[in-house]
Amino acid sequence: MLLPAVMVPPVLFRSGSAGARVILDDPPSLTFRVDTLTAEPALSLPARPKPRRSQKAGAAAPAEVAPKIDWRNATSVGLWWSGSLVAGTQLPVEGPNWVTWNPVTDSVPNAPRRLYGNERTIRTIVSVIDAYRAANPRASRVVVGDISFEDGGAMDAHVSHQNGLDVDIYYPRLDGGLREPRSPEAIDRRLAQDLLDRFIAAGATMVFVGYHSRLHGPAKVVIPYPNHENHMHVRFPARAG
Repeated sequence: MLLPAVMVPPVLFRSGSAGARVILDDPPSLTFRVDTLTAEPALSLPARPKPRRSQKAGAAAPAEVAPKIDWRNATSVGLWWSGSLVAGTQLPVEGPNWVTWNPVTDSVPNAPRRLYGNERTIRTIVSVIDAYRAANPRASRVVVGDISFEDGGAMDAHVSHQNGLDVDIYYPRLDGGLREPRSPEAIDRRLAQDLLDRFIAAGATMVFVGYHSRLHGPAKVVIPYPNHENHMHVRFPARAG
C-alpha cells in the first residue's frame, strides 16, 4: 500500500510521440521506485597497464601526472534530490586512474562544472579508484560521470546529484574502452563487482545498478533501478552538522 503523499516532481515527465513518460536517469528518493507512470516500493534487494600502441575508439590518452586537487571543506545542504552544495571540491577531468564522461555529449571528458562534490565524496572516489587500479593493474582507467554543479541544485539529465553526495560510475567494459558500455553484454562483471564492493566498503549507503547488470550486494544498499544498465549510481551519506 502506498503512502498518501508520494510525489513525483514535474521535471520527471517529458512529452513524446507515445505520450508523457518518466525520466529515470537517477532515483529521486530512497523509499519508492518509479516505474512507467506509477510508483511502487523500491526493491530491497598504483600501477598502470602498459600503454597500447593505439587507443580504442572513445578512449582518452593516459594522464602521466596526478592532477592537483583544490580541496575545500564543503557543506552539503538538503537532500540528494533537493539540495545545494557550498564550497565544493572539483574532481579533475582526468587522472592517472580515471577519465570523465559527459552524458549530455556522450564523450570524454566531462565538463568541469559537472564534477563538483563534497570533499568526502571526492576523496572517496579517488581513493577507491586508486585501490581498484592497484588491485587490478590490467584494468583500464575508471570512467566517472556526473557528480554535482559547483553550487549544487537541479542538474540537467538528473533528479538527484544536487548536494555533492552522488556520483555516476560507468561499468568497466570487457574491451577496456573508456566510454559507457552500450549493453549488459559489454560489461566486465568481475571488475564491475569489485568496484561496487569497494565503494560499499568505503561508506556508500546506496548503489543503484541496472536490472541486467547482475551485480549484487547487501539488500537495501545495492538496489536495481531503471536506466542504470551502463553505470552505477553511488550515493554517500549526509553528515549531521
